[in-house]
Amino acid sequence: MKKAALLNAELSYVIAKLGHTDQLVIADAGLPVPATTQRIDLALTHGIPGFMPVLDVVTQEMQVERVLLAEELKTHNPAIHQQLCGHLAQLEARQGNTIEVTYLPHAAFKTQSAQSRAIVRTGECSPYANIILCAGVTF
Repeated sequence: MKKAALLNAELSYVIAKLGHTDQLVIADAGLPVPATTQRIDLALTHGIPGFMPVLDVVTQEMQVERVLLAEELKTHNPAIHQQLCGHLAQLEARQGNTIEVTYLPHAAFKTQSAQSRAIVRTGECSPYANIILCAGVTF
């Protein structure tokens, strides 16, 4: 049995296939997923699993060099925004690199999410709790 934090086979496989700059989305329960983009649906019920726990496990497995967020997250969900900023600071320290953060209008975020390798749907039911993770390299 796999020993690392991430046990979901489908999600583990997608992360293993990522190349430099490939994108993976961690999304709340409401983000639309285009028919052409792989959906990894982890949602069980409202709030389970939450956005931050899923992000934490994914970033233990994935090297991240850049993230994209909806501009609206700052004002419409400041609690998640604050948690996310703290998580990114810890991730930078753990990875030993700076993570570039880009904010987009939510409409542009949804358009960009269609370019990702997969969208991971959580049970998060708070607004704009979505992130696009851009893969880095470990060398």
